[in-house]
Order: sequence, then C-alpha cells, then structure tokens
Amino acid sequence: MAAAPAQPHDVRLMNAVANALFALAAVAVVAALLAWAMRAPVFTLRAIRIEGDTGRTNVATIRANALPLLAGNFFTLDLRAARAAFESVPWVRRAVVRRVWPNRLAVTLEEHRAAALWGGEDGNDRLVNQQGEVFEANVGDVEDDGLPRFEGPAGSAPQMLAMHARLVPLFAQIEAGLEGLTLTRRGSWRAVLDTGAVVEIGRGTDDELAERAGRFVRTLGQVSARFDRPLESADLRHADGYAVRLKGVRTGNQR
Repeated sequence: MAAAPAQPHDVRLMNAVANALFALAAVAVVAALLAWAMRAPVFTLRAIRIEGDTGRTNVATIRANALPLLAGNFFTLDLRAARAAFESVPWVRRAVVRRVWPNRLAVTLEEHRAAALWGGEDGNDRLVNQQGEVFEANVGDVEDDGLPRFEGPAGSAPQMLAMHARLVPLFAQIEAGLEGLTLTRRGSWRAVLDTGAVVEIGRGTDDELAERAGRFVRTLGQVSARFDRPLESADLRHADGYAVRLKGVRTGNQR
C-alpha cells in the first residue's frame, strides 16, 4: 500500500494554529464558567459559626468589629485578612478561620486571659495576658480586682510577668501580696505590696533579685519584731545589707 502524501508545510501550520485556537477557546470558556460560578449567589457567605473561647465575645461585638472588614465570597475571601479581622475584636488573642462548603465560615477563637494591668508610658492603661502580651481591652471588663499593676518600658511585660511569679511566693512569707511592680529604663525594680509598703529591689539578674528579696523577707521579722511596727518601705540596693523604714521608726539591717 502506498504511503499517504505528506501535507504541505502551510497546511500543517494552519492545523497547529487551529488546534491552539480551540485550546485557548476552551480555556477561556472554562475560565468564564469559573468566574461566573465564583460570583454565583449560592457562594455568597451566609453564616459564620463561632467556636472556642466566647466568654467575653458576643455576636454584637463581632458584628461591629469584624464583619465590616470581611470582603468576598466562599472562594474569594482572603483567609489571612479574615483572621486579622476577627483578631481585631476586643479580648480576642487568636482566630482560626476555615471555609465550610458552600457558603459558611467556621471561626475558632482564643481569648486573652488577663494576668496584670499595664500602665503604659503614654498614660493609657492596658492589660497583660498570661503569655506576657500587652493588649487593648476595656479594663472595666475585668472582674478580678486583684490584678497586679505593671509599669515598665515597652516590650518588658514578659520579663515583668516572670519576675512577678518569682517574687509572689517570697513576699507571701511575710504575709504580703505583690500589688505592683515597676521596672525603670535603667533596669531597676520596685515592688509595691498590698500593705502599702514600697520595696526598692534594685538592678541585677533575675536570680540576684530573687536572692536579694529572699534574704530580705527571711530577716525582716527580726527587725519588725524589735519595734512591733509594720513595714513602710525598704531599700535592698545596699551592698552590705538593706535599709527599712517602719511606720514611726527608721532603722537598718546589715547582712
């Protein structure tokens, strides 16, 4: 059997061009269908399911703070932007946003747990959570009246939270609670006890500060018992011991 004659070059070129045009047309049709489907009303977001921590977060707060920031439908919604929108809601620390077919969102919230009040250098009170993060919220929403107050340079909240945890059991030995903690820009620490006494702890490593405070509470009883007066203030920054002021009496104690 004789072989079929070869097609001229221009015929092969025309066939290739036609195939390419058909392929492009098919892609265009598919893209148009996808674009139409993505804009179809069935994919408009209809509901948002809120899960996780919701003790301080209600529907009205979410509607006012997060919903105006959401844009797009099931397909076009930017999940990263949606997460940021929900994390802008007061008391929300972290949000995880998932699509639920075909027109819903599921949002899992983690709320802040307040551990301390934060007195900012700008004069505005904020809160510190249990991770040492400073966050904005209505301080009046906090039911715990016993939160300590921290004052320090920006970024020092985690360090202050850790120091607070070390000092609390030490001052408990003299039956005093730690009501406030201040860290100066020069790195000097000051504690305010719930008795009203102020204790200047000074500078040093965390271990040095804890050792200094521990020595103070172990020996304070010897001084206060001598005069039977409550503590007014103490200065632990002396190299050879500390100085104390008792209400109505001023004295010192050496190592």
